Amino acid sequence: MPVESQNEVPPHARRALQSTHVVHGSRLSTWTYPTAGRCRGVILAVHGFRGDHHGLTRVIEALPGYTVIVPDLPGFGASTPFSSVSRPDTQVEGGSEATPRHDADGYGEVIGALREQLGLGPETILLGHSFGTIVAANYLARHPGSFAELLLLNPICEPALAGNQALMSRAAGAYYAAGERLPAVLGEGLLRSRLITDAMTLAMLKSKDPAMRAYVFDQHRRYFSGFTSRSTLREAYASSITETVRDAAARINEPTLLVVGEQDELGSVKAQRSLARRFPRASIRVIGDVGHLIHYEKAAEAAALIEGFLASDHPWVTRGMPRVQYRERGVPGSQDKQ
Repeated sequence: MPVESQNEVPPHARRALQSTHVVHGSRLSTWTYPTAGRCRGVILAVHGFRGDHHGLTRVIEALPGYTVIVPDLPGFGASTPFSSVSRPDTQVEGGSEATPRHDADGYGEVIGALREQLGLGPETILLGHSFGTIVAANYLARHPGSFAELLLLNPICEPALAGNQALMSRAAGAYYAAGERLPAVLGEGLLRSRLITDAMTLAMLKSKDPAMRAYVFDQHRRYFSGFTSRSTLREAYASSITETVRDAAARINEPTLLVVGEQDELGSVKAQRSLARRFPRASIRVIGDVGHLIHYEKAAEAAALIEGFLASDHPWVTRGMPRVQYRERGVPGSQDKQ
């Protein structure tokens, strides 16, 4: 009788409800995974660069007590890119409408819109993976009190060109630059190349389990090329390599959990611990035998850490208190929002 793989990947079982929301001209496809029983809380999740909601499915499956909401960010998955803004107070000089960029600030607009349209109160939990950690942290720093806790999986802790994998980052930069500069057919072909997608997957994958490896390769082949255009990909990539969670960490008062991979190519454990010290109320947990693909390879372990964190108290500590307090413009003696 054959022995089943230890990491046999089960089929996705949670039912998802899809809804569409208009955010700055983007038709934003959003998936809500309701609980089957008593709901312990609501999590709004932000996926990583070049991904969509499918990338967080294994983590969602491992959190059955929480309702989880995941949008496909504009320009990726089933969501169309930003095309315009609907608020008259965001018009640029001359009366034309300003279109948000597909970057951390622009995607923060998605978080704000979903909070309003779905009626998500301050008890909601905010989660981000990889590039999504930049989006989530940046938003929460600018909107203190909008979420109860912050969960960061594989947080981006240092600029890509400054880390241990600077050579890999430069190679990736050359790849995206070539994809943009080549004629449309050649550029699209390069950026959507299955061979290069497989090479990227191989570089990040740590599991030796055949079933897990097959699953990750399949997921990337299915969804890693689900971007709308080269221009949206370029904007998101530029944001992903120039911005970090460090930029916002000291201004986030909410309890924060960092779940990091021991072998993460995009941030060493030392750099991640340094990032954790910048938060006023952060806990860091390191998962062994995994790199930047915690959401695939170690989803159950990450979910267990999340559940433990959300069930714990988070006392204030004096280390790393916020350096900037955001207040409304025009209040005497305060610093304006940035």
